[in-house]
Amino acid sequence: MFDKRKIINDPVYGFITLDHPLVLKVVAHPFYQRLRRIHQMALASLVYPGAVHTRLHHSLGAYHLMCLALDELKRKKISITAEEEAGAKVAILLHDAGHGPYSHALEGLLVPDVHHETMSLRIMQHLNEQWPGELDEAIAIFTNNHPKKFLHQLVSGQLDVDRMDYLSRDSFFTGVSEGVIGYDRIIKMLTVVEGELMVEEKAIYSIEKFLMARRLMYWQAYLHKTVLVAEQMLVQVIKRARLIQAPCHDTLSFFLNSRNEVIDDDELLNNFCALDDEDVMMAIKVWRQHDDKVLATLCRCLLDRNLLKIRIQANPVDPQFVIEKKRAVEEQLQISESEADFLVFTGIAENTIYNPQDERINILFKDGTVKDISEVDNPIIQQSMAATVGKHYICWARL
Repeated sequence: MFDKRKIINDPVYGFITLDHPLVLKVVAHPFYQRLRRIHQMALASLVYPGAVHTRLHHSLGAYHLMCLALDELKRKKISITAEEEAGAKVAILLHDAGHGPYSHALEGLLVPDVHHETMSLRIMQHLNEQWPGELDEAIAIFTNNHPKKFLHQLVSGQLDVDRMDYLSRDSFFTGVSEGVIGYDRIIKMLTVVEGELMVEEKAIYSIEKFLMARRLMYWQAYLHKTVLVAEQMLVQVIKRARLIQAPCHDTLSFFLNSRNEVIDDDELLNNFCALDDEDVMMAIKVWRQHDDKVLATLCRCLLDRNLLKIRIQANPVDPQFVIEKKRAVEEQLQISESEADFLVFTGIAENTIYNPQDERINILFKDGTVKDISEVDNPIIQQSMAATVGKHYICWARL
């Protein structure tokens, strides 16, 4: 008699197998199925039309890579129990369950100052209460409270399966070939020494390519100037709607009008897990007819892809230039200075290639020595690359 299992045909990896009872329970839960309705790359489809994949796609892909990584480590005689294996798989399945609508674009805005990983943990805790104790192992791994640290590093680290999947998947759906990485070779070279995840010497060049691909994908896709201005406009829409208390349906209204920020509150969690991209887009389609000029203008421009202009530069934006653009908008639309702040604004887009102070990618050499990737002979990834690169931008309404 065969155990129950599901086979999913993934465009990136081929067939993905779900065959553990707890994994199947998690995937079937409404909190997980909600990820079908949240875009992985927010509004990047305005630049790359193919980038319409979802958080569910990414979650399943990361799960698949976790399965491959665990199998490889077990083949190398690394001790991993059946419970730990199931826990790691559930942890990676739910690692992004706490993302709100449009993923990172609205991070910390609908639930002020709360990171998506905090919400993911709250969801895990809720499921663990619903299924008493079944997610204990997954929660310990996710929160880095498990004695085998390498399991947490596979879920969240410099070389985790989360990053391996989103680089592979996002480059596939955008067509940005610079994001392609050798995830299969990296996984084959994984090992564990004294509880720490590291890679064998033969994977040095694959790791360097992985880090450079991450840098290129950020500037070419995630922080592409058109994606950046579109997502900042979405932020301004939510801020303006909250300020003027624009009417919307109950689920979104809960987050625009409520000041409840206690994340262990069941009402907040249930409302959050009922909210997705479609709720926000439906509100935007209604608000484009709103009497408020600012909100209506932002919503119409987003829907019609008639985006604000954006300029990106190395140095801070000249304050006088900002003033001139605001005055022009005020006169054209007959709005106040405070209202013009929603249509003319500045910011900084930042990216860090690799910071060994955060967490190291250790290379295991044949003689048993261990070095950080930035310390190998003639490294591409050097210590100087740990610095955060920031680009200043200004967005303003077209008149």
